[in-house]
Amino acid sequence: MNRYERMKMQRRMQRRIRLVVEERRMALALPPPAVEAALDPETTVEIPRPAADPL
Repeated sequence: MNRYERMKMQRRMQRRIRLVVEERRMALALPPPAVEAALDPETTVEIPRPAADPL
């Protein structure tokens, strides 16, 4: 096997590995939760003040 054939084979293997990794990544990806999709990052949220702590 000459150098060109080895390089060609390596490229083919790398491509196959990349495809498998991408397939697994897509298969394991969780859909985004619906609650966070409804939140608007630009809205102002009021944080309630805690009760006065006695020191």
